[in-house]
Amino acid sequence: MKKILITGCAGFIGSNLVNFFLKKNIEIVGLDNLSTGNIKFLKKALKSQQFKFYKKDLLNNEISSHFKNISMVYHLAANADVRFGLKHTKKDINQNIIVTYKILEAMRKHNVKKIMFSSTGSVYGETNQIPTKENAPFPVQTSLYGASKISAEGLISAYCEGFNFQSYIFRFVSILGKGYSHGHVFDFVKQLRNNNKKLYVLGDGNQRKSYLNIDDCINAIHKSINYFNDKINIINLGTNEYLTVKESIKIICNTLRCEPKIFFKGGKRGWIGDNPMIFLDTKKIRKSGWKPKFTIKESIKITTKYLLDNQWILKRKV
Repeated sequence: MKKILITGCAGFIGSNLVNFFLKKNIEIVGLDNLSTGNIKFLKKALKSQQFKFYKKDLLNNEISSHFKNISMVYHLAANADVRFGLKHTKKDINQNIIVTYKILEAMRKHNVKKIMFSSTGSVYGETNQIPTKENAPFPVQTSLYGASKISAEGLISAYCEGFNFQSYIFRFVSILGKGYSHGHVFDFVKQLRNNNKKLYVLGDGNQRKSYLNIDDCINAIHKSINYFNDKINIINLGTNEYLTVKESIKIICNTLRCEPKIFFKGGKRGWIGDNPMIFLDTKKIRKSGWKPKFTIKESIKITTKYLLDNQWILKRKV
């Protein structure tokens, strides 16, 4: 591998991927507009001569020149705000579909043939197939986020067929660990640091979700790209377990040593598009020899402790 380009390099997954590849002495070009990512996550990387960072608005800025002499693109930049998608409907279209198109066109211009794309288990909607396989029938989409991600997947697949690209499309469960700054653990820890006597929860707490540690996620991505060699590789990433939100709350509260009164708001869903169960079939990735090192319980504890040690993150508006 010569030189790679990572979009969303200052985000949660992106910054961890940067650090992973720098340890392997790989040259990296990183693009990020820092709207949700944070330059602090790249503190060590910025000291490396192997890493070049450019603050870029992928939607509105010219980006094509950065793709020259790139061997592979890791496209992680996205709007990941599922909950408020209906309040700003254009954001998912622009950030997840149009930006992906711009990335693909820049690749085509500079003859870059390989792309990794961060998709989501949310594309399966409220599927009846549990655990959900990569070739599961697609139900009605339940969120603009999921719909935009599957649209981007479609664009990538079409470029693979039309321009002989090769793609690695990863459908993630929620990711936890170092650098985590968005999601239910963040929300609950932030609430409890402000007031450990009360906790407000969207939904009834019985939502069942699977989670994956960031280190396991990065290792799975790297393992997959070196193992699978189809033109279009669609791969679920997750663990062989899940927890209810109530179980997750218990782990967080035990780690914080508090016993708040819990108030549940809503029914089975915390918001429109909050699928009551996400549990992916991961037999495909396991064929590569990969398996997660961390359980979900361990990952929740690690994430909670990380947020306590980095409380500046809790002060961010995300």
